[in-house]
Amino acid sequence: MLDYKDIRRYHVRAGMRWQRTNSLERGSMEAITSGMQGPAVEDVQTRLSRLGYTIDATELDEQRFGASTALAVQAFRAKMQLEPGDSVDTPCWSTLVDASYAMGDRTLYLRVPNFHGADVMELQHALNTLGFSCGRADGSFGPHTEAALQQFQENVGLFADGMAFQDTFNYIHRLRHVWEGKPPVVDAEERTGFARAANVLERYRIAVTGEDPIARNVASRMWNIATATTDRSGMQLCDGDAPSDVDMVFELASSELPDDATPRATIVLADCPNASQRIRTALAATTAHPALIRFELTGITRYGSFTSSDAQGLAVQLLDGICDALSD
Repeated sequence: MLDYKDIRRYHVRAGMRWQRTNSLERGSMEAITSGMQGPAVEDVQTRLSRLGYTIDATELDEQRFGASTALAVQAFRAKMQLEPGDSVDTPCWSTLVDASYAMGDRTLYLRVPNFHGADVMELQHALNTLGFSCGRADGSFGPHTEAALQQFQENVGLFADGMAFQDTFNYIHRLRHVWEGKPPVVDAEERTGFARAANVLERYRIAVTGEDPIARNVASRMWNIATATTDRSGMQLCDGDAPSDVDMVFELASSELPDDATPRATIVLADCPNASQRIRTALAATTAHPALIRFELTGITRYGSFTSSDAQGLAVQLLDGICDALSD
């Protein structure tokens, strides 16, 4: 019998198959223009109508790209700051698909490339307003959105896997009166922006390693998040000795450095309210190349009580601190 996790994995695999098909459809297409008629025109008209654009009833009935459809396309392109025109080319179609998603239309989770669209932006706004900060609502489902979603799921008693299925959307819709139309409570705790984080990860060669199972779990999640942020990330996940051709090495451990070990720059995260400043200080003080910094997770991790959600949250926190410390 399939358990709860198996069912969720099945739906994710189905979603991935759908996404690959959808990506092929969106990758290259013949422009949909005035005078055309048929299902493709109907799809465009349906999406535009859903977004509030007015199209003549006769054109809708006939699935015909007439004058009112052209005017709606012109208005949509102008609103989305696309090149002026009244045809639906590939950039216009891709933007129209993203804009026409409503929250709950599809399962959302962290993948590469990130899901993006109006549904993601609405989810981010809801999470930010409800107190689960994922940074600026940019419509891209990245690692910060996943971490905020996990916190929300845990808060309401759901399985905290960072995947937005219908059970999660049901809770968010139930709380619509709390977040809809309200300003997000995110300014004071804005996380490292994706553009800035991507710039750091592309500029530096960073090795991350863990010396025990929990530390390796967190290190692996840091590497996953970095890869999801930019496919040109210079972060490497190392099992054992780190390479010498990197700019810096971050070593994670769940225990203190042994008394007989060579001293090294160490940051104890449990006693560290400002990780980014501690990282800046350690990097500025080191004369070694590559720079080596040890993060001790003592007081944070305990076997049996340290969950995957805890590991993901800690990975996001660490990567945020690193990117903040290394940004200009």
